[in-house]
Amino acid sequence: MYIYTYARLRFTRPRILLFQDEEMKLQRLDVIREVLAQSPVGSQDELRKKLRRRGIDVTQATLSRDIHTLQLVKGPKGYSLPHSGHGTAVAPEDDDTPPSIEEMLEGFGLRVRQAMNQVVLRTVMGGAQTTAAALDRAGWPEVIGTIAGDDTVLIICPDVRRAGEIEHRMRTLLES
Repeated sequence: MYIYTYARLRFTRPRILLFQDEEMKLQRLDVIREVLAQSPVGSQDELRKKLRRRGIDVTQATLSRDIHTLQLVKGPKGYSLPHSGHGTAVAPEDDDTPPSIEEMLEGFGLRVRQAMNQVVLRTVMGGAQTTAAALDRAGWPEVIGTIAGDDTVLIICPDVRRAGEIEHRMRTLLES
């Protein structure tokens, strides 16, 4: 009887835990939706703190998976629900094309400045890498390459003249 009980617990307990974990995840996702419905949240850490205030303690990894599951959008004002009106406009779900450099500058770009054959683009926090990727995809012939941090993109050009062209082009896009 002891072996049977042990075997029974061994096989039923994980099922119960899996059910509880899934239920907790669904509840957590609902709370994230509620928090973001009120206003966009600037960072994952801010979202984690707001969840903790509501009695939900999550790790950064779990929160990242939840953000991916909910397909949250990170715009200049922070994370928001898709099609919520906060942050940047969201492309329809069936459109898998990455955003253009023009869309990225509209949503994330702050200012641009030339330094010799380089151009420094400042973005909102967390916007530099996706903006640099969009610039790389754009294939502008004046751009040799980009290096991105959290809020700064370094754009390397072959010479001073082309760097001036890139600065002018980006400034025009930022001001439009």
